[in-house]
Amino acid sequence: MNSVPTLETDRLILEKLGRKHMSLDYLSWLNDKGVYQYLETGGNYSYNELMSFLESSEDDKNLLFWAILTKEDGKHIGNIKIDPVNLRHYYAEYGILMGDKKSWGRGYAKEASVVVINYCFEFLKLRKVNLGVVADNVKAVKLYHKLGFVQEGLFRFHGIYNDKLCDQLRMSLFNPEFLNKMDV
Repeated sequence: MNSVPTLETDRLILEKLGRKHMSLDYLSWLNDKGVYQYLETGGNYSYNELMSFLESSEDDKNLLFWAILTKEDGKHIGNIKIDPVNLRHYYAEYGILMGDKKSWGRGYAKEASVVVINYCFEFLKLRKVNLGVVADNVKAVKLYHKLGFVQEGLFRFHGIYNDKLCDQLRMSLFNPEFLNKMDV
């Protein structure tokens, strides 16, 4: 796969995630239960663990992983990734982390997602983008619906979040141009 391109929106710059994004703020996101409550990471990250993760992400040529930065001040507010990408069947898995709580509710997640999904459809020529989300993560589910994702599946009692069994939704967004070419 090619290198991770820098993408831009009106308010954001998305650049390849790497060592340069290491910060105490980033580390604090990963250890803040309000941020990680629906993520698989589960908190309790050390500085060295995060740096090791960033080094491996930076070196992985098959990983599309962006840091989300505000244009206004260059502040790192979250990450977004497409991984894995299956070029044989033309689909990929999407994930996003909005770590900076002061940036929540400002539309940054949607803005970053739109540019990344467009990249997947227009440049990678994927037919669909998939994701998994904890059903109790109401804000994320609402965002995904706004982006056009539809629920394709439900895994009952799939994980334990906030000390209770939770369902996971499997959602997808289809590239209409690809579907038109395939006579679906």
